[in-house]
Amino acid sequence: MPDQTLLLKNADVLCTMSEPGENERSIESEIKGGGLFARNGIIEAVGESSSLPLIADTIIDMKGHVVIPGMVNTHHHLFQNLTRAVPAAQNSELFGWLKTLYPIWSNIGPEHVYWSTALGLAELALSGCTTSSDHLYIYPNGAKLDDSLSAASDIGVRFHGTRGSMSIGESQGGLPPDSLTEKESFILSESQRLIETYNDSSRYAMQRVALAPCSPFSVSIDLMRESAAMARSYGVGLHTHLAENAEDIEYGLQQFGMRPGEYIEAVGWTGDDVWHAHCVQLNSEEINLFAKTGTGIAHCPCSNMRLASGIAPVRQMLDTGVKVGLGVDGSASNDSGNMLNEARQTMLLQRVNSKACAMTAREALRVATTGGASVLNRDDIGMLVPGYAADITAFKRDNVDFSGSDWDPVASLVFCGPSKANYTIINGKIVVREGQLNTISMEKLVHEHSKLSHDLINN
Repeated sequence: MPDQTLLLKNADVLCTMSEPGENERSIESEIKGGGLFARNGIIEAVGESSSLPLIADTIIDMKGHVVIPGMVNTHHHLFQNLTRAVPAAQNSELFGWLKTLYPIWSNIGPEHVYWSTALGLAELALSGCTTSSDHLYIYPNGAKLDDSLSAASDIGVRFHGTRGSMSIGESQGGLPPDSLTEKESFILSESQRLIETYNDSSRYAMQRVALAPCSPFSVSIDLMRESAAMARSYGVGLHTHLAENAEDIEYGLQQFGMRPGEYIEAVGWTGDDVWHAHCVQLNSEEINLFAKTGTGIAHCPCSNMRLASGIAPVRQMLDTGVKVGLGVDGSASNDSGNMLNEARQTMLLQRVNSKACAMTAREALRVATTGGASVLNRDDIGMLVPGYAADITAFKRDNVDFSGSDWDPVASLVFCGPSKANYTIINGKIVVREGQLNTISMEKLVHEHSKLSHDLINN
């Protein structure tokens, strides 16, 4: 197959997210009139447009745009977008919210998983997200992670599908109904099948698989340990929920006699191959443990606010050296999938929790890009520098959202947002063009998704 080349030029600002010392070529972090040249989905040159090749198979003039690396979503439950704004769950905290929605989710099948994944990833791509993790932890009626992976391939988003699981139901002191749990022997055999079938460990991989027992209140210690052993034997990641709210902490103390830090050490869930969602209630000792071991955190500000879980101490985490990325979390606990909105809320929450200089707009964007890449243990995405994947998003500035912010176009993405991306390019391919999804019919996508959502709610 002949080479496919891509040239972006004349951006008002191209923000590489590179810092001095992070790459051998000393690429500037913000380039006025900037552009880049990519071949076969890999960036070869970045700089002022006049320094780049003149010819490419695809040329896009980015005049009037701010260009940044594609954002990285480190935590989601895409199936939950079928049950957004359910009245009975609108005003509940985590445990009550889950107990309200579990019976509805028990009717989900393969079609629901496919179309909810497709719609959720389309929503993310339209917000400038190019890589997303997803935590699918229920598999009723023949649903499989394969359905999610198929949808991700069709949309064209770089995807980390995690094989979630629940094995401890209400009859054994867990939170979920027994009908949504699985035998641990089956969970492990299915996890092995998925890794062997789908995981791509190569650089620039479009799909990877990780193992993700759901939470301390829905799986056994044995499953956590066995999952960690399997993941490490295959070299794949580990993901779960941790320390999401006060009830979560209480449950761990009652059931295991351990705080979150003690629990993750006991089950072998620390290291740069592990990332935990939320971590709102970690104490200073636990934050130090995460920093020392290279364990990552998926920060989900909108969901944490929606469920009154609290404000995660992100400033302290970053200052201590913890890897932090952003997660939109389930679209029934957010109920949106907009990465710029998560970046904005991250900045604002750290300010309201401390002082106005607690987090800058650029720091928030960094968490959304390089931070997420680091949490997913990837060194090939999150920056616009040679040798990295051509995962790019561009925001058009000549509109009502950004008018009056010409003095700092990069910061305006966070202060003035959230806006939709005008272009989202993944692996060198245009997934969003001039604000429209380019890979699948949006009309069909919304129609199929809406029909399945109504069937679930009215069942």
